[in-house]
Amino acid sequence: MDDPDPHDDTSADYEQFETELLAQDRDATGVNTADIDDTTAQSQINELLDADVVTPVPEDRVLVHEPSGTAFDSPTQLAVFHRGWTAACDADEEAE
Repeated sequence: MDDPDPHDDTSADYEQFETELLAQDRDATGVNTADIDDTTAQSQINELLDADVVTPVPEDRVLVHEPSGTAFDSPTQLAVFHRGWTAACDADEEAE
């Protein structure tokens, strides 16, 4: 019996296609952080400050995200980080 032609083997194509579909599914259910503008970020930071989730450190001119211990010098970066961090924590809780 002849060996199959390796160029006719489509199993790798199927696996790649399935991987791409799974990635699209994860993206569809993920949190979109691209829509955070400066005004939205500042509003969210104010809410986080009131909830004691963020601590300002005036002498270093940074905001510290208390649950993770990460410091940020940009309110927008902190807001984007917090959205992603919250989504990751929610995903971990769903997986349990």
